[in-house]
Amino acid sequence: MKECSVIILNWNGAEMLRSYLPSVVANTPEADIIVADNGSTDESMQVLAQDFPSVRTIVLDKNYGFAEGYNRAIAQVASRYVVLLNSDVEVTEGWLAP
Repeated sequence: MKECSVIILNWNGAEMLRSYLPSVVANTPEADIIVADNGSTDESMQVLAQDFPSVRTIVLDKNYGFAEGYNRAIAQVASRYVVLLNSDVEVTEGWLAP
């Protein structure tokens, strides 16, 4: 476990995962990357398993909405620091260091 975790809340966002998650994985080696799936009914879980095996997933049993979805995910993470990142964010090298 790393000292920092980046949690991305996802709901039916398979295409956004394909588009934006690669930058997070590539540019955030100092943190654990976690996608909390908020009850998706699309192929999000398959995309994560096939294309992003290094990303930890938290599977919520239904869509809890934005705040409760994140709160439920945070409760399952033991890192000292947690960063909440929207699923449509592309990050660049060194973004988390400051």
